[in-house]
Amino acid sequence: MTSASIVVVGSTNTDMVIKASHLPQPGETILGGTFFMSSGGKGANQAVAAARLGAPVVFIAKIGFDLFGRQSIELFEKEGIDTSCIVRDKIEPSGVALITVDDHGENCIVVAPGANGALNPDDINVAKQKFQTARLILAQLETPIETVEYVATLATAMGITFILNPAPAMRLSDSLLKKVSIVTPNQKEAQMLTGVNVTDESSAKQAAVLLQKKGIETVIITMGAAGAFLLHKSKSIMVPGHNVKVIDTTAAGDVFSGALAVALHEGRPMEDSVVFACKAAAVSVTRLGAQASAPHRHEVEAFDIAAAK
Repeated sequence: MTSASIVVVGSTNTDMVIKASHLPQPGETILGGTFFMSSGGKGANQAVAAARLGAPVVFIAKIGFDLFGRQSIELFEKEGIDTSCIVRDKIEPSGVALITVDDHGENCIVVAPGANGALNPDDINVAKQKFQTARLILAQLETPIETVEYVATLATAMGITFILNPAPAMRLSDSLLKKVSIVTPNQKEAQMLTGVNVTDESSAKQAAVLLQKKGIETVIITMGAAGAFLLHKSKSIMVPGHNVKVIDTTAAGDVFSGALAVALHEGRPMEDSVVFACKAAAVSVTRLGAQASAPHRHEVEAFDIAAAK
């Protein structure tokens, strides 16, 4: 590991997906579906995205003593992620999501958080030495909120930039928000946090100003193909998106957050960092899967070259 890293604190899941002709009704059994498994969880997605883009990444998470947990660690290590702070829970299983997808792309999902829901402040304390060499800490909301708050408190006390991707959408306390350096909600999440229905640049600015009044210096609202609205200190700008063939938007927000962290880790200005994150997210939606869709650095650079032509 280098002297400064990105520390990601969050969830990791194994997604078990069955594609079928239609979604089953209660009591119905459907034959003829196809099955596949993929790696997911917002924390893991963001850690993999950052690692593939070239940053040194430490991942703090909790998994079970089971096959899914072992497979997860093996995959993270292949990506070059520091897994020394992934805790093995002796009681809870690793997180899983059971997903059924029909021929029209509609789905139904049941998530069993398992060990993700048991990640607690004591687990963070065990890994706290990693914070001492962290340039950025990135977190989401698929682990207990008290753990996220504890991480935010430590980051504030240590003077480390704390990026919060507030997903899945939920209301958050003012005490947590004032400890956030950078927040990266999508439109729905921004509405949950502010009450503003974000539909365009004007409403995005309205929501961002409200969040900034909570004490957050930088607000970035991701808006899908439209791009991302940035309010940094007193400056605001709409960073445009990219016209690509969309195959699957799963984890696009996670790739955005991971890429943003990488660019900031490299010392890029905030606006340039958002531009870089939008490019990485654009690449990710052109392919299937969550972690599988996260681009490598050379793919983002190739996207740059193609866009310039």
